[in-house]
Amino acid sequence: MRIRHLPDHLVNQIAAGEVIERPAAAVKELVENALDAGASDIRIDLRDGGKSLIKVTDNGHGMDVQDLEAALSRHATSKLPEDDLVHITTMGFRGEALPSIASVARLSIVSKEEKAEDAWEILAEGGKIDPPKPAAHAKGTSVTVRDLFYATPARLKFLKSERAEYGAIKDALSRIAMAFPQVRFQIRHNEKVTLDLPQADLKTRLAAIIGKDFYENAVEIEANNEDIHISGYAGLPSFDRASSTAQYLFVNGRPVKDKLLYGCIRAAYSDLMQSGRHPVVALYVTLPAEEVDVNVHPAKAEVRFRDAGHMRGMIISALKHALLEQGGQVTSSTISFAALSKMSPQNNRASLPYRSNYKGGGGALAEKVHDAYAPLSFDMQPSARVEQAPDQVFETHPLGAARAQIHENYIVAQSEDGLVLIDQHAAHERLVYERFKAQYAQGGIQAQGLLTPEIVDLDDVKSAALLSHAETFKQMGLEIEAFGPTSIAVQGIPAILGSKIDIQKLIRDLAEDCTDQNLPSALEEKINHIMASMACYGSVRSGRRLNVDEMNALLRDMEETDNSGYCNHGRPTYIKLSLKDIEKLFARR
Repeated sequence: MRIRHLPDHLVNQIAAGEVIERPAAAVKELVENALDAGASDIRIDLRDGGKSLIKVTDNGHGMDVQDLEAALSRHATSKLPEDDLVHITTMGFRGEALPSIASVARLSIVSKEEKAEDAWEILAEGGKIDPPKPAAHAKGTSVTVRDLFYATPARLKFLKSERAEYGAIKDALSRIAMAFPQVRFQIRHNEKVTLDLPQADLKTRLAAIIGKDFYENAVEIEANNEDIHISGYAGLPSFDRASSTAQYLFVNGRPVKDKLLYGCIRAAYSDLMQSGRHPVVALYVTLPAEEVDVNVHPAKAEVRFRDAGHMRGMIISALKHALLEQGGQVTSSTISFAALSKMSPQNNRASLPYRSNYKGGGGALAEKVHDAYAPLSFDMQPSARVEQAPDQVFETHPLGAARAQIHENYIVAQSEDGLVLIDQHAAHERLVYERFKAQYAQGGIQAQGLLTPEIVDLDDVKSAALLSHAETFKQMGLEIEAFGPTSIAVQGIPAILGSKIDIQKLIRDLAEDCTDQNLPSALEEKINHIMASMACYGSVRSGRRLNVDEMNALLRDMEETDNSGYCNHGRPTYIKLSLKDIEKLFARR
């Protein structure tokens, strides 16, 4: 077989397989073109989830007839004026989208420049391009894609249902819209408006997409380091989701789905969130163009940072700082008012056990009053203990003053503006855990030497990556050194991990982590997990009775401890019920 040049239409179809894998990808590419054209109003018409029709109309600067012809040529673009692939400031720059779409669908482009007298239209079908012709159109461009993948029927079999394809389009457009709140976006699906986002500020745009309750349960992110700026909003740990689909990441205004950034979010919430749950985050990273490569993925979905370690550390620090600043508060959704509303008054007086404290006297009127309010005079159950505390305590402290302990596990405290319910075991567990972490930060983890070094065989890349962090591992109590060209000799392990640890598995996991993330986070997470387990067994257990001084001491420690709003497993340690919320339950509001 001789090497030969492939025909243009086949080259474009191959490119379409990389760039346009589904209707959502086509919409994304066309919308990015509209944004690069300076559009402030972009409208998308869809039919059958984009399978039979995609039409993107914008009010950008438009194209003349020469640009229209060039637009359907492979690797033709107006977005690299100086042939510079480093300082990229546009959304698109590869010049593959339009010719790729034209090779697998029926494509029509109508465009008009602002000062031009006429608009022009060009048609393409299955890679065959017709000459441009005059048309009627307002300023801007309309791109119509019909019967996507009709020229490659095998690709049609891989498309999902209409609902699934529409959902992917809406998600892709929502992410773009979050990066460009100053632009109006509208989707019409099967002749019905399904999404309409007017021009707005960032806060309003995020609320429209993520939900209004996001702002009641999120903290602002703001961090700067030289030319790098990190901003956005981080949801509170108790405002979680079952998947990571509500994590929105942007690099220099470009929506991305980047493994390193997802890893940063996971690390920042690592000991604040329940296992299997995911936070809601809108994270914006702005940095010089030469510090990030956006040309590493055909669909521009991933990026590569020049200094990945520095960027990872900065993002994790920014997220953790924002979460610490919120003072451990839990979400407003922690209280289920639907559940609380079930606490309705008892209609049957006999169902409330009580003992009358009425001593007689007062006549007939007093007897009637006694009969009406007798259900309120009942014996205190053994699991409820009431303590008295000075009123000035809850006036000067956020968690207020302890008033009672119920079921030997929950502390009821009165705050200045309502009521606080504390899980004593979960709260003390966090306090002990944070003390463990502080000790580790001050002196490091003590190493336990091995009588015989453990030899772990790796490949040369993983071995080099692991050894490059040898000093960091040493501070964590793990002593390693090179043993031949590709093996690692483990001389000591963290004493806190004990003698039953699988050293081979630990080293291999660390090697994978260092290769992927360029940082030894797995060992730190392992140590944190061990410290969390120790804290669990060393904290106040459920069922232990506390006096008022012990309860108030716990509250004061919580107020002074980072992350005290969540236990080591991510569950809330306390919930607040404001006086306003209580009045709602009793229909006073």
